[in-house]
Amino acid sequence: MDLAIVIVSYNTRELLADSLDSVFAGLKPSGLAGQVWVVDNGSADGSAEMVRQRFPAVRLLALRDNLGFAAGNNTALREMEAGHSLAPRHVLFLNPDTLILEDALGALVRLLDSTPDLGAAGARLVNRDGGFQHSAFGFPGPAQIFFDFFPVHHRLLNSRLNGRYPRRLYEQGRPFAVDHPLGAALMVRATVLAEVGAFDERFFMYCEEIDLCRRIKEAGWLIYCVPEARIVHLVGQSTQQSRERMFVELWRSRFLMYGKHESRSFLRVARALVRFGLRAEERRARTDLSRGTIDAAQMERRLAAYREVAAL
Repeated sequence: MDLAIVIVSYNTRELLADSLDSVFAGLKPSGLAGQVWVVDNGSADGSAEMVRQRFPAVRLLALRDNLGFAAGNNTALREMEAGHSLAPRHVLFLNPDTLILEDALGALVRLLDSTPDLGAAGARLVNRDGGFQHSAFGFPGPAQIFFDFFPVHHRLLNSRLNGRYPRRLYEQGRPFAVDHPLGAALMVRATVLAEVGAFDERFFMYCEEIDLCRRIKEAGWLIYCVPEARIVHLVGQSTQQSRERMFVELWRSRFLMYGKHESRSFLRVARALVRFGLRAEERRARTDLSRGTIDAAQMERRLAAYREVAAL
């Protein structure tokens, strides 16, 4: 089998349906032998029933509980390893808030097949109207932590200082080397997964792809972004269900990642920057309350999330 596509979903029924329609449409021009897996993380919106009824060709793993993104993907990988399907040459980890365009799947597979030292590749993500999105990033450093809390001039936010690659690289249309693509559409060579291991299940949400890509690069493999492979990404649609909870999970995952891959001095600097940023966020929340843009309950939810992050 050329390709296994794994989508982990949680209460994204309509998004998932549209994404699956696009996946099967995208497989046709590619000529690839592909298999599609959906891991439903205990959704309560009928997602699993929808997949059973509308997409009988999908390998559905309907879990009772929400195991998170990393463990959800690994569940499908373990099923493949157990011989419950043909072994794929490549695995695409795909978010349910994505839509495959044209021959994006074929472009990713062709590049992996023609580049022996390429371990993983990411698509060029675009808005629904085709507008630009940053699709790949440099591994995070202190500047990126600062910019998360203190957005400054857009030129700095879109610069390499903030882990962004120049827009001209995407527009030139040629694959270019990156530290890591966004995990919304990340294709990995199956033999590389076998070499470096699957996702670290300690990450519930966020940073799983960064950790995986760091291990891939540390093993000597290249990672590219492939502008020819265009995929619509409906930014944040699958993670807006609990913003305060996701804020906490983001920083929990980041601290785990820093602890795995960075020095103790880096971790100390990171924690100091985050505490500084949280104090600013608290002031903003109180200002929003005084202006009437949020109510007291919303402010308390924000402050509770800030306290939880500060205690990590």
